[in-house]
Amino acid sequence: MQKTLILTALAMMAFAANSVLCRMALGDGHIDAASFTSLRVMSGALVLAVIVYFRSGGQVPRDADWRAALALFAYMAFFSFAYLSLGAGTGALVLFGTVQLTMFVVALRSGEYFSALSWVGLAVAIAGLVYLLSPGVTAPDLLGAVLMVVAGISWGIYSLLGRQAADPGRATAWNFLLSVPLVLLTSLVFMDQYHATSLGILLAILSGVFASGIGYVIWYAALRELAATSAATVQLSVPVIAAIGGVMLLSEEVTLRLLVASAATLGGVAIVLSQRKAQ
Repeated sequence: MQKTLILTALAMMAFAANSVLCRMALGDGHIDAASFTSLRVMSGALVLAVIVYFRSGGQVPRDADWRAALALFAYMAFFSFAYLSLGAGTGALVLFGTVQLTMFVVALRSGEYFSALSWVGLAVAIAGLVYLLSPGVTAPDLLGAVLMVVAGISWGIYSLLGRQAADPGRATAWNFLLSVPLVLLTSLVFMDQYHATSLGILLAILSGVFASGIGYVIWYAALRELAATSAATVQLSVPVIAAIGGVMLLSEEVTLRLLVASAATLGGVAIVLSQRKAQ
């Protein structure tokens, strides 16, 4: 149990680190968004391929799914461009809230029963995001928020597709590999915006190797001992960790709007998850 707790904590910190590293690289102009995405995906693909290679006895068995690869690419690309203007904590909250709402909508469409309290939780979570994004002095950049919503929907779809994978680690490695041509094409399209410092390149590689590649491997190891609802619930910590990282490392301000929206969104999601667990 202690090992599972340690692995889970490490995975949550890795997920939150993606937001902090991306904002650190893009917010200060150390690298352009397309190049950050390309380096993140390529370095993540490399480390995942190496891990699968040694784990599979000197080979990387093919486990390709172009739908999942496209969803992963969309998440990676829109995530990076969103962080050109969003703070680490705000971006993580919009991303996480959208991911969970996407998965709840799919559950509803598939005929899953939602209790009255679940509907209340869902309404509160949506209200939290609407409040966060509503016009005002402390409102986040609208374009950045929209881009992060698209990233969240993409990650939600990717997560749902991943449930069908026989070997999540191998499937993730292949999805990263299949995304490489797509991110390189994106870099080509945005070539006129290209710029990269050594720090920007380092941050992108750290995001790809540790926060993405190794982070996903750690998460899959933790998932073996976690119930599905517990796995979903523990991810409530990601926006909070990202916000703390943003304050400590990026000197970002935590506004009253972000605190209220976080309480509503994460609280609402927690209500829905607790009701699903009870069922």
